[in-house]
Amino acid sequence: MKTKITYLCFGMLTLVLAGCSEESNQKESSVEPVASANELPQTFEEPVTLNVIKHVSGDIFFRDGETIEDNVHTDWVKEQFNIDLNYLWTTSGPGETFDTKLQLSMSANEELPSILALRSDITQDLIDSGRVMEVGELFDKYASDTWKEAMAADPHAWDPYIREEGRMAIPILDYEMNGDSVLFIRQDWMDALGLEPPETMDDIEEIMDAFVNEDPTGTGEKTYGLAVGFANALNTWMSEVDWVFGAYGGMPDQWNLADDGTLEHGSVQPEIKEGLETMRRWMEKGYIHPESGLWDEGKAAELFTSGRAGIIAGPHWMPDWPLSELKQNVEGAEYQAYDIPSGPDGQKGRSTGISSHNGAVMINANATEEEIQAFFVYQNYLFDHFANPTEGSEFEYGFAEGYDYVIEDGEVKYSDDDIPGGRIDPVKYTLTFDGARMPSLYIKTLADFARGQEPETPFQKKMYLQYPELAWEGARIVVDGEDAQIPSMFTGAPTDTMLQKGDTLDSLLKENFSKMIYGEKPIDDFESLVDQWKASGGDDMTAEVNEWFKSVQENKE
Repeated sequence: MKTKITYLCFGMLTLVLAGCSEESNQKESSVEPVASANELPQTFEEPVTLNVIKHVSGDIFFRDGETIEDNVHTDWVKEQFNIDLNYLWTTSGPGETFDTKLQLSMSANEELPSILALRSDITQDLIDSGRVMEVGELFDKYASDTWKEAMAADPHAWDPYIREEGRMAIPILDYEMNGDSVLFIRQDWMDALGLEPPETMDDIEEIMDAFVNEDPTGTGEKTYGLAVGFANALNTWMSEVDWVFGAYGGMPDQWNLADDGTLEHGSVQPEIKEGLETMRRWMEKGYIHPESGLWDEGKAAELFTSGRAGIIAGPHWMPDWPLSELKQNVEGAEYQAYDIPSGPDGQKGRSTGISSHNGAVMINANATEEEIQAFFVYQNYLFDHFANPTEGSEFEYGFAEGYDYVIEDGEVKYSDDDIPGGRIDPVKYTLTFDGARMPSLYIKTLADFARGQEPETPFQKKMYLQYPELAWEGARIVVDGEDAQIPSMFTGAPTDTMLQKGDTLDSLLKENFSKMIYGEKPIDDFESLVDQWKASGGDDMTAEVNEWFKSVQENKE
């Protein structure tokens, strides 16, 4: 759910965009339409200019003298395709800076870029403004087979951008299962106390009880069973407890697919009460820190990395960060990755996103044919050559030597210490943020390493060097536990009730759930809380969500 301010901006921007007039003159194109991706030019005889905009986020760095407008990426685009990237404007700082600039630009009816690649809720308003074109037919016509295959792997990727007119934005594909929960448990504590690996929720409670009451450090220092922070949500991205509710068949803070084929809000289902009862018991027994309800995800992770908690849940990549800090802080500390436990009825559940995508590309309704072709030539090339490069190809080791890798004495190196001036990732300069990604390639590659497979392809060799073995095992757990996924199914624009009451409804549940966990409110008040949520707008919101879901299914046909 978004904040009230964000919802207000949505409504204001919709009015602004509706009042914006289209550019009066279509730009002329110097190229003719072609029939398919195979007939697209490899490079353009005459220079093609693509107008774009970009947010230069805090994780984007440059070599001395380079900028987003002039760098190794813009040079490559020019040399490879004869395409000039013209940045109409850029922003830096917080992500909201970009959204504000775009809102102001639209309200002033300034020129819309040829290509709009966004990771922003404004995408939905831009689609509804009528200033971007239907792109589904263009994708079917111009996308390469490699790109189409990657897109087809996720049947829901297009869902947020489907309208009666067709598919209005191209999903930017990302790696799947990247946020699915794994348990990381202090193995040295387990060994010291003679504990067996957990399989059930009862096993988890036994382990936590030992971690709290049997002095696993041998120092008498106060320790906790589980590092968790639920100030923001119960179902979050790190230090999470989604698996606790999943053990009872529920999943809060998202819209789930019900048995009757409709969508239901996970936080108000009966199974959530059982999860809250469990969390309350753990709080009473001291298994979780008494300030967990005040902590965000990062603060909770510090309890684990400082050596004061024995279990933390989060994505498979956490051994890379932040869990690498544990061994720096605590001499001799060891931890292992474990699957989430099953509940009393044998159920397991972890939250997972419905789509393997992060953002979308829209094309200006007034874009010329050469601009359209230029974008597809560019993105096809990245899918065909960068996403899973072949041995001996230009992207075999990375995007650019001296930036994201170096070769010394025939050995490829990726670390900051090995690259003069530090590692810089120019793939972040690309129009679609990460170059090109095939959703299942990354997670399955790491999982195969955990099963003993040696790296063979350039992509596999790069992943082998970049991720620690514990991340491999976490990936294997997630891949093998795919049946436990509970996907979040609503990916549309905020509904009218969300805009008006979403923040209030969220706060109602979050505040009362917190009080129940802390014992300040009876768990038996859950049913009356659900009734209050429904009467306060929850039923209206549920109807709107299902109206969207139905329309998406119908427009897919």
